[in-house]
Amino acid sequence: MIAAVTDRAFDVVAELAPDTVDVRRLPDGLDAAVFVLPDWMDRETLDAMPRLERLRVVQALSAGTDWVEARVPPWATLCNARGARDAAVAEWVVGALLGDAYGQFAAARSRRWSDAVPRELQGATVLIVGFGSIGREVERHLEPFGVTVIGVARQARDGVHSVAELPYLVRQADAVVVLAPLTPETRGLVDAALLGRMRDGALFVNAGRGGVVDTAALVAELRPGRLRAVLDVVDPEPLPDDHPLWDLALAITPHNAGDTPAADERAVRFGAEQLVRFARGEPLLNVVREGA
Repeated sequence: MIAAVTDRAFDVVAELAPDTVDVRRLPDGLDAAVFVLPDWMDRETLDAMPRLERLRVVQALSAGTDWVEARVPPWATLCNARGARDAAVAEWVVGALLGDAYGQFAAARSRRWSDAVPRELQGATVLIVGFGSIGREVERHLEPFGVTVIGVARQARDGVHSVAELPYLVRQADAVVVLAPLTPETRGLVDAALLGRMRDGALFVNAGRGGVVDTAALVAELRPGRLRAVLDVVDPEPLPDDHPLWDLALAITPHNAGDTPAADERAVRFGAEQLVRFARGEPLLNVVREGA
């Protein structure tokens, strides 16, 4: 059995793989690979995957899989690395909330002494759109601050609201945090109407996917200062140098909220463990789409 993996994962995967698995660095062995662990920047591998007849498993190193789904052939199973990057993204979100509340982002831009008054997070209401494992981690991190968290997911469950309730719920929030994946259902979910329902002076945070938000509508709300925004993801990516969001958002990071070395290590180790499961005939975890 041949497993072809990205270079940064090779050492860990090779160490953990059973003797029955020949682990190779991409693109070596790709045509005969049964298990592939790709990188989103590796266009050669992504372009080749639809024609790989022996391919049975594609293991992403990220929770989101919109960048690879169209390249996975129907006979292969796609898995993600849900959970590996939860801590990093949750810390980024808390940092965004604190940096806004206490004025660090504004101060870094103005570089002038001012009489700005900070706000406490205590007592604030934070609405999380896409309340999965990262959302739960954000909630856990916010507990010591005395923040009320409202979770929204595709379907309602105990303590979590359905996406159909969003137009009502955004009116209650001091900050709206988007963690939703990009799917046909979520593309453009945060549109002009939804942004328009947010409270005056509310904060908008996106660490999910840029395509979930109507960028033009967000610009229209930020330009007069009615809303503020801290963004890790945007649409388009990379954001052009002359895009108005650079001046209008409080801060923009380059879609790297979950890319700490520790998170990368957890994702790679999970990918290696998935290969071990597959080689032993055990059920795979974090299956996004079963192969035919």
